Amino acid sequence: MVAKFLGLCSAVLLVGALSVVAVPQANAAARVIKISHQFPGGTIDEGDFRDRLCRKFAQEVEKRTGGELKFEIYPSASLVKDKQQFNSMASGALDMSLYPLAYSGGQIPETNITLMPALITSYEQGLRWKDAPIGKELSRIVEEKGVKILTWVWQAGGIVSKNNPIIVPADAKGLKVRGGGRSMDLMLKAAGASVTSISSSEIYNALQQGVIDGAVTSSGSLVSYRLYEHAKHVTSARDKTFWYMFEPLMISKKTFDSLTPKQQKIVMEVGASLEKFAVEAAKADDQHLSKVYSSAGATVHDMNEAAFNKWRQIAATTSWKDFEEKTKNGKALMDMAKSVK
Repeated sequence: MVAKFLGLCSAVLLVGALSVVAVPQANAAARVIKISHQFPGGTIDEGDFRDRLCRKFAQEVEKRTGGELKFEIYPSASLVKDKQQFNSMASGALDMSLYPLAYSGGQIPETNITLMPALITSYEQGLRWKDAPIGKELSRIVEEKGVKILTWVWQAGGIVSKNNPIIVPADAKGLKVRGGGRSMDLMLKAAGASVTSISSSEIYNALQQGVIDGAVTSSGSLVSYRLYEHAKHVTSARDKTFWYMFEPLMISKKTFDSLTPKQQKIVMEVGASLEKFAVEAAKADDQHLSKVYSSAGATVHDMNEAAFNKWRQIAATTSWKDFEEKTKNGKALMDMAKSVK
């Protein structure tokens, strides 16, 4: 009888001990990763595709890690101001961002090549940078600063204007135009425009208040920031455009290095898997832009090959030349970029 009692006690104690061990494992707190970006928020199925890409990334990584990694997404620069996001990732203060890399052109001059006018001519060409020498060099430069590229995202852009359309360089003469980035600004200035440097999120108010006559920005931003409310004309990217911007999804190296090898692998794989979505969504934006502006009463224009070549001639003698002469290894970087067809 005593033996049975002792055996029962031992069994109870063993179950209790196992329960104590099991509870912390089952209820282990998930790692929360914060993603900040400057674009308008939405849902995983509706809204600016750059916000949707972040949400798709978060959903898939959470699923594949079994909930070990969870995400909080902060659109509209609600967590970190738009142009501070790279430095915040580099310092480890911010985990992730979908960030227009050329915003860092002031402190990392090499990144100006990611918004070099008339250099990229298609989404497919831009995506081919990833595995080419130019892509490997850009990744190395960015990682040296403490940030890692996860998803290669390019977006074409158009030109919105209040009074007269801007299609060929002569159309920009005498106008106050938002360009965005040193290289783009140099080309516009050479065309005769007076250039104002403001972020995408500030264009709406600048157009409304007459601070600018026109602006160049991505197709997605032309729609999601409702610029059609103050525009009479838009030149779309459906045919040709001199404006392609690299807007990758990136992660702080400090955050990435703190993940387990398995988590790192999942994060990299999911990031790469979203590049197809990015291309398709960006192309859809170029088409959707035209419908939205037409419905709002604006006139939609397209840039043909002849107009594009006029811009490219100016870009080659201003923006391209400036980058090659004033950026460390600028000539080598431009040669790498131009070799990707």
